Amino acid sequence: MVNSQLIGIDVGGTAIKLGRFNPDGTCLQSLTVATPQPSTPEAVLAVMVDAIAQVDPYNQAVAIGVGTPGPADKTGRIAQIAINLPEWRNVPLADWLEAKTGKPTVIANDANCAGLAETWLGAGKPFQNLILLTLGTGVGGAIILNGQLFVGHEGAAGELGLITLNPDGPWCNSGNSGSLEQYASIKAIRRRTGKEPAELGALAAAGDQSALTFWQEYGRDLGVGLASLIYVLTPEAVIIGGGVSGSFKFFLPALKAEIEQRVMPTSRFRLQILPAQLGNWAGMVGAAKLASLVISHNRGNQEQGT
Repeated sequence: MVNSQLIGIDVGGTAIKLGRFNPDGTCLQSLTVATPQPSTPEAVLAVMVDAIAQVDPYNQAVAIGVGTPGPADKTGRIAQIAINLPEWRNVPLADWLEAKTGKPTVIANDANCAGLAETWLGAGKPFQNLILLTLGTGVGGAIILNGQLFVGHEGAAGELGLITLNPDGPWCNSGNSGSLEQYASIKAIRRRTGKEPAELGALAAAGDQSALTFWQEYGRDLGVGLASLIYVLTPEAVIIGGGVSGSFKFFLPALKAEIEQRVMPTSRFRLQILPAQLGNWAGMVGAAKLASLVISHNRGNQEQGT
């Protein structure tokens, strides 16, 4: 993949982040543009095409990866649903972008892209088996098994925030009640406290006892949810990202204590719980990695004559 530059795109409800990368992950140029409002598929496509031309003015990139806020189909062609984007139902985004740019394109859930990014260049580099949990407006997740992103037979695996934490808990848009997302997301924190996570983090840093107690309860809830995932997947690491991870140090002790209490040592042998390293750029970086995998796959097919 010498000189095979890649474009990674992270589509969000308020902003679209793009970057042009070398195959080793070096970002050569980046750009953030506002997501059009209303953010219909056609409007977002037009903004993306214009932004791609800006971030790759000399048409050097050979493939495009896109992270969207919702599941993609197993082929990485169709955005099945995009949370917080209107009219996004089974949008053939990869086909549309290929028609506009002439470049092979693949799409994936934005949390899966973040998982790829942390495995490639971030906190997950030393590990072959890990879980990424993104604690943001919702709770997303990614599963890396034997160094590969696991998406399941139809592409929708890894919705870690939708596991049941409390069967009698608050209703979730997924149709579940008491999902982990209803206890660990930014929306849940606002509902439970009336405050923003950053405000609670600042209060905890100043020694406010009520904020410190909240983060202990938060860590305990997160530990309960992660215990089930650890038993099933026995990862080497759990990586915590998203906006709430800014208070990682305040909820980590309770989180670790809960896991140690609930998970047998054989299922958590050498388990590490780490903060993500790539921040808000993880989705864009992971999307570029996704694009590199498509190039490798296409090249392998050509060599096999398929």
